[in-house]
Amino acid sequence: MNIDITIVSKQSEPWFEAPASVYIITNEQIKRSGVKSIPEALRLAPNLSVAQVNSSQWAISARGFNNVLANKLLVMIDGRSVYTPLYDGVFWDVNDVLLEDIDRIEVISGPGGNLWGANAVNGIINITTKNSKETKGLFVEAGAGNERRGLGSLRYGDQLNNNIYYRLYGKAFDNGSTVLTNGSDANDAWAMSQGGFRLDWDQNENNLFNLQSDYYNGV
Repeated sequence: MNIDITIVSKQSEPWFEAPASVYIITNEQIKRSGVKSIPEALRLAPNLSVAQVNSSQWAISARGFNNVLANKLLVMIDGRSVYTPLYDGVFWDVNDVLLEDIDRIEVISGPGGNLWGANAVNGIINITTKNSKETKGLFVEAGAGNERRGLGSLRYGDQLNNNIYYRLYGKAFDNGSTVLTNGSDANDAWAMSQGGFRLDWDQNENNLFNLQSDYYNGV
């Protein structure tokens, strides 16, 4: 794969030249796997421990010590940390993006605190999304199933001028309850809706700016 990554040294470099053990989940892998959320996509990385606790909660870590409150794994979206200051961990149920907009997910299982800080004790995950100029046009997705009883996504992107691009999106889903080992209903069904926008200004090859905002509501 001819892919440049930034997770190892905070600068773009070919993944096969990076001085670390890095696993990359590409957008093509995500599409082929049929997953519908970021935690499900992370199951594609063999160097991560991913467990679903209930309908909305996930326990994700690297190198053991895995539980819902795990706080030794640094998680970033486009290079920005998404940990909660409540316990230095990640609320996986609300940190969601349109899977179609993900360019790649870079995963390191191993310490990276000297470069990324205290949270990067057992590993680092960096979810890189596509530039708005790569998502021009209309995208619509809908589906239904036994566990995810209904889902829908809508995204539209366009160009404002020669070097400014944008996209708007909205998505919603309704998750059914999980089933306990004795076959009974766990009564943990939940639903969430989310929307937002992203604006990219590619001033030149070395100066790229983006502005984005998201809103979510879950019950």
